[in-house]
Amino acid sequence: MRQYQLKETKEVKKIICNKCGKEIPVVNGRAEEGVFSVDYTWGYFSEKDGEKHSFDLCESCYNKMLVSFKIPVEIEE
Repeated sequence: MRQYQLKETKEVKKIICNKCGKEIPVVNGRAEEGVFSVDYTWGYFSEKDGEKHSFDLCESCYNKMLVSFKIPVEIEE
């Protein structure tokens, strides 16, 4: 007798930069360029309590965001 288990997998098909709309190439479920991805759930003391915000930025838009910071990000090699 054979017993089967149904497996459901999710594979990334397409990534689009939320800021500029650029499509980042994806091959076999993997981005072929740098992508900054955020999945953040806001906490209790926020006006967005419990909301989950998710977005992707291409490397160019990420760089533009960084230069707007008063305090530079910490970068480790």
